[in-house]
Amino acid sequence: MQLVVQPDGSLKCVYGEAIDFHALGHVSITRGSHVEPDSNGQWLVDLSPVSGPVLGPFPTRSEALEAELGWLEVHWLTTNPKS
Repeated sequence: MQLVVQPDGSLKCVYGEAIDFHALGHVSITRGSHVEPDSNGQWLVDLSPVSGPVLGPFPTRSEALEAELGWLEVHWLTTNPKS
């Protein structure tokens, strides 16, 4: 898990349960994407909550989750959002 310290001192990460975030202070969790099956049983990653693209289709949910994490780490985690 990567934790990125923002210029204002806050932390940013892709949520995981490896750390008790409440021990670090105030916690604000927001959705970064939606991973859902399509009508053909394939999996799509909709990254619109972070102004990203739709990835896929992927044959398995685990492949979609891997792509989701990869995209978030490269394109979202190290950027400074306006929101």
